[in-house]
Amino acid sequence: MSDQLTKPQLRKNLMLNSIHESCWGVGIAFHNSYAVIPLFLHQLGAPHSVILSVAGLFSVLLALPQFFSAIMGRNIKNQKTAVVAVHTLVLPPLFVMGFTFGVFAPTGPSAWIFYYICFILYGLAIGFIIPIWANFVQLVTNRDSRGSFLGISFMFNSIGGFVGGFLLRYILAGDIPFPKNFGYGFLIMLVSLFIGMIVFLWYDLKPVSKKQKDQTLREFLNETKMIVKTHSNFKRYILARIFFTANFPAVSLYAVYMKDKFGFAISEAGIFTILNVFAFGIGSYVVGHLGDRIGHKNALAISFIGHLLALVMALTATSMVGVYAVFFLLGFALGAFMPASLNLVYDFAGERDNKTYMALIDTSLAPFTILMIVLAASIGAIMGTQFILAAVGVSLIIGLLILFFWVKDPNQKEQDVSLPRNA
Repeated sequence: MSDQLTKPQLRKNLMLNSIHESCWGVGIAFHNSYAVIPLFLHQLGAPHSVILSVAGLFSVLLALPQFFSAIMGRNIKNQKTAVVAVHTLVLPPLFVMGFTFGVFAPTGPSAWIFYYICFILYGLAIGFIIPIWANFVQLVTNRDSRGSFLGISFMFNSIGGFVGGFLLRYILAGDIPFPKNFGYGFLIMLVSLFIGMIVFLWYDLKPVSKKQKDQTLREFLNETKMIVKTHSNFKRYILARIFFTANFPAVSLYAVYMKDKFGFAISEAGIFTILNVFAFGIGSYVVGHLGDRIGHKNALAISFIGHLLALVMALTATSMVGVYAVFFLLGFALGAFMPASLNLVYDFAGERDNKTYMALIDTSLAPFTILMIVLAASIGAIMGTQFILAAVGVSLIIGLLILFFWVKDPNQKEQDVSLPRNA
């Protein structure tokens, strides 16, 4: 039996994945870390340091459960059941957020704390999902067209986000009082994510080899140690990503920094979302295709450059046109990052368990993300936001140089680590 999917199966999976990503795009438009969450916390009266931490904290929350998730999922047999089951973890915190702010509408000094707790639970749930979902994606795609598959899928994510952005703007600009308007948005997100989750049941998966043996916990940990000790190119890649973690405080600062600068209405968050997801679609589609041709390492460099340009625009913007340009460039960079970074995980893993590589990357980056948040909060209180953004720019340039000149583009034929291959 062939271990590759047929063209009809790939087309079916692409259609279903596009529906899934569209639903998630609609939902995430109501809860993104670059505009909606910072502005929501700002309106709730959260401290500046808390707002600054949003994007970085979300990244840390994603990382914390991944290694545990990879261990728990190392011997999964029914991939469809597993991927649906882990996706249900995001539903309870979203329901609590939507019901509480949509019905009870708390606005007191502790309201932001309650939301922040729900935000933490939501982030941990997403983190637990990622390794299982990444393994599922590998089983519904073929390697030679995976970049295009993901690029098109994430383009549909942006189309869903485009629709969600208009809904968000309509709700925020309407007569619904704060914070009920955001609460209704969270409930829409809940429904959208639930629909996207159910679609997983109809995918076609590659057959799992009957020869594959269950992996003991000791075998899993030994393989992980070998990767850390001997896979030098993978470690160089993580080093480049460490410098990239400096970008997380900047992503959280853009909306609030420019709101203080230009004094725009909070409903502009809808426009920012529309621009962001439109550019996200362009970035994911173009860079996904490019990655299959020029290598996913070079494709990831495009994302780094996009973030750097967004930062420069934020520092130099003199009108709302510049503000819109920031969110367009940010969206393009985020879109380029998704197919490039995910495909690099598969390329580094080769025939081994990609869940382990995914968990190692995010777990390794988590302490540095926390460090960047603390440094940004501490230095920002003394030197100001512009100094933080300039320092982030320097870190991005260093990470880009490491990626360009020191990291080799990985593929299954050229791995610099000798580990037993999975059967």
